[in-house]
Amino acid sequence: MAATDPILSHITRQLKALAHGGRLAIVRAVVQGPVEGTPAGQIQARVGLPASTLSHHLADLTEAGLLRASRQGTTIRYAACFDQLRALTDYLWQDCCGGGCRDPHCL
Repeated sequence: MAATDPILSHITRQLKALAHGGRLAIVRAVVQGPVEGTPAGQIQARVGLPASTLSHHLADLTEAGLLRASRQGTTIRYAACFDQLRALTDYLWQDCCGGGCRDPHCL
């Protein structure tokens, strides 16, 4: 695939967003939270990041399309974009075993 492929560019942005321990911990906290979203304060308590750092990471994950934010009064809730997370993992596995891999752990 060429470097200008829009799908590859999108996947690369998402993987870059996940390629940080703090952001990965945030995604894991959000996917384990309520369907309507997890309040930012609860995410902060769970992952133990300073508010300004958390805000930066949440913005990166939202911009990458992995999370979505919704405001309820003064509370901002973050919910996982499960369709995007699934599409990302599907992309990683789509050609698995296409080359004749015989690994028993391969999908």
